[in-house]
Amino acid sequence: MSLTHFDDQGQAHMVDVHAKESSHRVAIAGGFIGMSESTLSLIRQGNAKKGDVLGIARIAGIQATKRTSDLIPLCHPLALTRVALEWHAVEEPQMHRFGLECRVTAETVGSTGVEMEALTGVQIALLTVYDMCKAVDRGMVMTDVHLLEKKGGHSGHYVAPELNPKA
Repeated sequence: MSLTHFDDQGQAHMVDVHAKESSHRVAIAGGFIGMSESTLSLIRQGNAKKGDVLGIARIAGIQATKRTSDLIPLCHPLALTRVALEWHAVEEPQMHRFGLECRVTAETVGSTGVEMEALTGVQIALLTVYDMCKAVDRGMVMTDVHLLEKKGGHSGHYVAPELNPKA
């Protein structure tokens, strides 16, 4: 197997997808931002100085999926048919673990996948949370941004090992 973004001479290029069949493609990506218990409480209560942190970060993540090809040089611009972003609060006091899990689902019908769009959406949503809350918690840490699942296309169905322990 070889890297697809390089030609025979080793030069970077945008992958030619013209011969690939269009199909319904779905990608789900996730990530986590850890923070202090008090910061999570501020976010959940809606008392952050800059407003509705999760609502604004949701819009930022969705907008980012639509701009992925502007940010990642060899990414194809895609006509997304659906983008959804979910937040889940994590409160594990016994482990001193507090934060937010973000999950982005991106869909299209086309000849190339939407993994980069889902991953970009997660990263920008997490960065937006950081930006909006950095005045009270500069120690927030973004981790575990990765592809959870991908459906459609030539390479088939992928499920991250932690979601598919039989794999």
